[in-house]
Amino acid sequence: MSATTACGPAQDSGYRAVLGSPHVARLLGGTLIGRLPTGMAPIAILLLVRAEHGPLPLAGTLGALYGLASAIGQPLLGRLVDRHGQTRVLVPATIAASTAFLLLPCTGPARHPVLAAIAVLLAGLATPPLEAGLRALWPVLLPNAERQRAALTLDSSTQGLVFVAGPLLATGFGAGASAALVATAALGLFGTGLVVTAAPSRTWTPNELTDTVHWTGPLRVPGLRVLFAALAGTGVALGAVNVLALSAAEHHHAGWLAGVMPAALSLGSMLGGLAYGRHAWPGAPAKHLVAASIGFAAGWLALLPDPAPAVAVVGAVLPGTFLAPLLTAAFLTVDRLAPEGESTEAFAWLIACIGLGQAAGTALASLAGRGGSQFIALVPLAGAAAALWLLRRFRHHLSA
Repeated sequence: MSATTACGPAQDSGYRAVLGSPHVARLLGGTLIGRLPTGMAPIAILLLVRAEHGPLPLAGTLGALYGLASAIGQPLLGRLVDRHGQTRVLVPATIAASTAFLLLPCTGPARHPVLAAIAVLLAGLATPPLEAGLRALWPVLLPNAERQRAALTLDSSTQGLVFVAGPLLATGFGAGASAALVATAALGLFGTGLVVTAAPSRTWTPNELTDTVHWTGPLRVPGLRVLFAALAGTGVALGAVNVLALSAAEHHHAGWLAGVMPAALSLGSMLGGLAYGRHAWPGAPAKHLVAASIGFAAGWLALLPDPAPAVAVVGAVLPGTFLAPLLTAAFLTVDRLAPEGESTEAFAWLIACIGLGQAAGTALASLAGRGGSQFIALVPLAGAAAALWLLRRFRHHLSA
């Protein structure tokens, strides 16, 4: 475990000091670029199926399958990283995922959904655990506890850029969804290359204790199980956003809304996270989780009346402002509770449970599409409320 076990101040000077430390800017930038496929792929898959005049439920199902496969693959690959190091896992995983993205348009998803599902499944399972790997590197890069806290806040906040730039890139290629998938593959390879060729990643060595850990890994810790279940509810909310945005775009005949609305939520997350990190907040991270979850759940209320496109974009910013603080507090809690030598897998489990929730949210919103935009908007609200209930009900487990 690292020393990032409590929230502390992360002033602007702290952010500058973190970014000025050796290798930090490269690893953070490489991780962001390498994770762009996570933000691009769900939109690109939806657009590919719709471009072939495939039904929205099929598009949503394939998008959900990608999220589900990615969620399953993260802790499995994270455990391999903890045992064998980053380079030996990240490189083959990225090559496999990028190859699957390149093959996906060739399958003809609307005509051959089974072949498309296989390609999507491979792309998801092979998603490299870059985010978890970076968080395992912070104690190596920044031995100072204050800088570690600033780095984690900056890390969690800027991860929102993946979901700002990702949807915009996916919808911004004039050549269509196929070009978006080629760009998805290329960016994944480039970003991972920046990470694995950096000395801290290349020389990172796993803890010797990982050879004797229990088969359940970090899941044997009760507090982590509660936290992971709660964040799955947050994932439901996030997974419904892409379908909600696409449905709203088609309803209002505003194609740009499909990319801008998810990006607006993520922009709000980035701004909220940076603001959260500028101050010291009293109480344990578990209390911050509950407070941020309340704001996140309430933020979705603005989207229930099926507002006009411009209002929908502004409305999507509201829950986003609470998302990064919620995730920052969640990662601080994981860092506090994770067993020694299992940090990568523990972080990967948190990311995976969010991904599982996203897959469920995408599927539910797709199936609810015929019920109208108001009904679709209830999916993220219900997911956020479920996370809030779990956090409040079992908050004592997170402080144990």
